[in-house]
Amino acid sequence: MPLPRQEVDATTPKYLRDKYAIVGVGETTYTRGSNKTTRALGTWAVRNAILDAGLKPSDIDGMLDYSGGDSTSATFIAGDLGIRLNFYMDVVGGGSSTEALVGIAIGLIEAGCCKTVAIFRSMNGFSQVRIGGTGARSAAPVAGDMIHNRSYGWQSAGQSFAPTFMRHMYDYGTTPEQVAHVKMFHSHHASNNPKAYYKRRFTVEDVLTSRFICKPLHLLDCCVETDNATCIIVTSADRAKDCKHPLVLIRGVVGRCNKPRLDMHYQHGPISTVAGYYAKQILWPNSGVGPEDIDITGSYDAFTFTTMLQLEDYGFCKKGEGGDYVSNGTITLGGKRPNNTSGGHLCEGYTHGMNMVIENTRQLRHDVDDYCPVGADGKRQHTYDYKEGGCRQVRNVEVSANLGWANPSTTSSMVMRRG
Repeated sequence: MPLPRQEVDATTPKYLRDKYAIVGVGETTYTRGSNKTTRALGTWAVRNAILDAGLKPSDIDGMLDYSGGDSTSATFIAGDLGIRLNFYMDVVGGGSSTEALVGIAIGLIEAGCCKTVAIFRSMNGFSQVRIGGTGARSAAPVAGDMIHNRSYGWQSAGQSFAPTFMRHMYDYGTTPEQVAHVKMFHSHHASNNPKAYYKRRFTVEDVLTSRFICKPLHLLDCCVETDNATCIIVTSADRAKDCKHPLVLIRGVVGRCNKPRLDMHYQHGPISTVAGYYAKQILWPNSGVGPEDIDITGSYDAFTFTTMLQLEDYGFCKKGEGGDYVSNGTITLGGKRPNNTSGGHLCEGYTHGMNMVIENTRQLRHDVDDYCPVGADGKRQHTYDYKEGGCRQVRNVEVSANLGWANPSTTSSMVMRRG
């Protein structure tokens, strides 16, 4: 049964388009076993982002971060870097946080609370707190709504999200073979990324013959858990003009938009529809563009099918055609609209969404850190051939979209453009 359209007013004033920018990005290595605290990792990533922007620590006066049973407060990271903050906030959250916090940063600067905001995520997502609760440190105790979820066997993200994919297969005939292409294409991108954890190019058959985690999800349908920290820096476009890189301007943001039922979304159908259905009614009017104007996407790939569901409900293809969209070559380097060109969560590393914003920022700068040689001017000489161990820069990319995910019922998103 089709979902009745519920119009959402686009509330971002047009004067905010292109008024703010991402000026710095930074990350640590993506490892399994960092042997570092989240405090050390976070300080490392924030420092890298400050250096990338060409700023000084004293230029940062706002800090936002997010965590889920891990990470370190912004005050400790700021103190370690000699930063005095005019505003900070520590948020509990995962995959829908990055784009939402960009929106909060814009609001803070607009309100005069601070001028330049560092947003970071630090996590030992393999060696310490693992999503499925099997790490050295257990996740939050079973309480509240989780008591209900556990009674249905929904302990891990895969167990919780899989029914949405199962229903999509039932409703539209989508197949595991189709969504396995997401892993294949993202692995091709990661093979051209020196910092990706997995650099091997996987095939569809590799995915389908890997062991089941929970049906219909195979091991290679799932993201790679890693230890890492990541950071982006937001400031006004006017201040950004004095920074190190070409402008990457923020056109519009959606923060934690959700379906009518957030806790038990399956009670408000269709189950195969995710929150992007509602978020697109805000994102496209606010940013002044549509799906057809987007050159590259960063669609959250906790699993192969989460990418497919989001691209479909944000309107990059018709409902029910997501399986074909992700398998026909559109989302690969050299295709019409590449997705997760760093390898994303499936291959580069799991960051709760931050690395996909970092990647799109670099793409819009036309300065992705691939294997292409660096010229005398210090810039990479991109070949655009996309062979293994080569280039991953998209030619003439101008506009990007990031689609965050917390679960089928919650999303955040953002459109950026090259200035």
